[in-house]
This record gives sequence, C-alpha cells and structure tokens, in this order.
Amino acid sequence: MQYKVFGCKVNKYYTDKWLNSEYLSDKSGTFVASCVVTDSAKRKWVRFVKKEVEILDSEQKVYISWCGAFKDWKAQDDFFDLYPSLAGFQEKIEVLDEAPQENSAEVSLRAEEIKRDESSKSTTKIDLSKLKKLQNSSIYTRKYLLIQWGCDSYCTFCLTVQKRGRHYYRSSEDIIDEILEYEQEWGKEVVLTWVNLSAWGLQNTHETKNFSQSLEKNGQKWQGSQFAKLLEAILENTSIPRIRISSLGPEFVDDAVLKILGNTRIYPHFHFSIQSGSTDVLRSMARHYDWAYMRDLLQKTQDIKRDDGVSISIWADLIVWFPWETEEDFTDTYKLVKDFNITKVHAFPFSAHTMWESVPAGKFKNQVSDEIKKQRMQELMTLADTVRSDFLASEKWKRFQVLVEKVRGDTFSGWTENYIEANETNFRLESGTLQRNNIIQWILI
Repeated sequence: MQYKVFGCKVNKYYTDKWLNSEYLSDKSGTFVASCVVTDSAKRKWVRFVKKEVEILDSEQKVYISWCGAFKDWKAQDDFFDLYPSLAGFQEKIEVLDEAPQENSAEVSLRAEEIKRDESSKSTTKIDLSKLKKLQNSSIYTRKYLLIQWGCDSYCTFCLTVQKRGRHYYRSSEDIIDEILEYEQEWGKEVVLTWVNLSAWGLQNTHETKNFSQSLEKNGQKWQGSQFAKLLEAILENTSIPRIRISSLGPEFVDDAVLKILGNTRIYPHFHFSIQSGSTDVLRSMARHYDWAYMRDLLQKTQDIKRDDGVSISIWADLIVWFPWETEEDFTDTYKLVKDFNITKVHAFPFSAHTMWESVPAGKFKNQVSDEIKKQRMQELMTLADTVRSDFLASEKWKRFQVLVEKVRGDTFSGWTENYIEANETNFRLESGTLQRNNIIQWILI
C-alpha cells in the first residue's frame, strides 16, 4: 500500500494505524491522509487523489481518511457532495473513518466519551492490547503518541475543530503503559501530540485565566492544566531517552510546565500555535490570550536553562492577513518573530474556506486584499528565513545527539535535540554507529 500524508503529526499517527490495520492488509492502492486547514490544503490532496485514481490498476483504490473525509471521527456520508470534482471516481475511492475499527482503541474511547456525564472526569483507559504495534511494522522511527483529542474553543478561523469533536484526554497510567511497551520494542523517541496538549487534565479548553477568576468569585479553586504533572509522571516512570512535544496551545503553558521543560530528556524545541501577535486580532480569532501574555511566555521559554547546554528552539504557527488586520497588527506579529528569535515559522495566509465547508471568520467584513496578503507573507517569511539562518550559524561546531531515522548507503537523516535536521552534508560523525534508530553524537559543520 502506497501512502501520502497531508497535514499534521496526528495524520502521521493515524496513517501508521491504517497501514498496519487488518482492514487494509489485503488491499492494494494508495492511502491518503487528508487535511482541511486551508482551502489551499484541500486543493492539494484533492488534486493528488484525482491524479492517483487515473494511474491505479483496476483492482486498486484510493483510501481517504482524516479531516477531509470524516466528521466526529466517522466517514462523511456527504463526502462526494462536498468534493464534487471527485464524484466521478466513486468506484475508485473509499472514504474511511478516523481510525480502523478492528484495532482502534480510540474508537471505543470516543464511545465512552459520548456516554460520560458532563460532571465526570474526562479520561478513559485504553486497552493497550489493541494499540500494540511491533517496531518493525511502523512506518516511523519515532512513536507518535496521542494524549488528548478534540477541542472546545472554536476559534473563528478553524475548520478542523468542526471535525474533531470535544476535548478529552487519556489517563497518565495509560500513556505511561504505552511508552513502556514502546521501550520494550527498543523505541528511543516518543512525540506527545494532538492540538491542545497543554490542556491535558482540564475538563474543557475554555478553562483559562478568566475561567479561574470566575471560579474564585464562587469560592472554588481552579486546579489549572495538569500537563506538568503528566510530564513529571512520564519522566519518573519511563526511561525513554527522547520526549518530543508537538505544537502547544500557549494559553495553558504555565510556570510549572516551563520548569519541567528544562529536563534534558525533553526536546528543547517548543512549537507554539501563536497565530498572531496582535491583541485585537487574537480577540477576533477567539483566542484565550493577548499580546502581553504571548511575549511573556516567549521570554520565559527563551530563559529555560538546561544541564546539557543545548540551545532552545522556538517554532510558531502564524496566520497573516486575518480580517481587520492593520499594518500595526501585522507589525506586532512581525516583532514577535524578530524579538524572540522564532527559529522556524509555519505561516499561513488566512483562508476564508470558500470551498466546501466554511468557518465563521470567512464571513467577517474587511477581508484583506490579495495584494496585501502577498506583501505581508513575503515580509514575514524573509524575516523568518533570516532568523533561521542566524540560529543555524550560532549552532555550528556544537555537539548534538542525533536519532538516526533513515540510512541509505553513506547517506542518512535525523534530528538533533533542538530539532535541526541532520544529514551527511551538514554533520560530522563523532561517535557511534550509523544505523537506523541509533542515537549518536555529531558535530554541526
């Protein structure tokens, strides 16, 4: 089975699930993990599917899953109504659920979530016998580990939230058990992933500072995010040498989280879903923080001290030319990248989602013109490239531990602790054996 992944790390996680599922084990064709983050993202996988169905053999199909294919984790009945350009290929396309039924504990977890009472704890134990995968069956060296699902925030730019369902999370015991099983399979790195990771332990993703103040007025104490406690439990109960944290919602990253992020087993690479540096734009987006909060968080992140001396790498998701965005608003975002050395920018033009499904902000007045969009994107990415180049230059001749992910003859690829891509052109081997899944010491040249 060939495969093509569009979109986020969660898509990679479920691609692995599907490619190792019983359902696809006797089938032939191409598996596609789809994405709907922007209209552009939709077009990319739709174009790919149209080209793919034309070259498949008669017995082969394109199997499509993820955000373009499901809603509330079930395959959409109206898929071909949403994507009419694919309707003529229905015999060659099969639309799949979020995860394979026969080995997906996530499916049963969601069933429990539907039944749970609003006041009950938002956590469920997963049967690990349904999740276990031998390392040699995985399409990745690292293990993508989902610790949380869904979102309640409904940011005005987001379409994927309409697909995922509500926020809930796995128990710490369950997460630790899966890591321990992966360790027994000689695993070296886990990636904690989903969208609102730092909201782990909360009942919903609205429990922010304002929620805290509301509780205090009623004489109740707010516990806040429990993400730091989860990280502590993983560090105490496992020995996995590398723990990578996927993109974080900034509003739940408190001082307790920042303190534990200095542990040398945790990647010093922090990817924040910032979206904008402007308070006014963030308010229009329905985000739960402002300009001052974001700058304070980035400064504290930069100030994290590590015993191994590895430099902190900060990445960011940003949306530019959101409706009503002014030059001053854009400058606030620009300054965030410049002032805090954002070493990698994932910048997206705001998508009004005029194709197929829509988002609230697509109906806002004062949409920014295409001319301004192009100009602002170019300015931001030029700055981002400069900041990235300066960061890489500052890291030269430093020693790093690289997890080797691919080896082909004398070529290889992997990542340093602070997420610098390593290969034979920019690194020199200092110690260790060049072999997939080895952690070896290299010098950036």
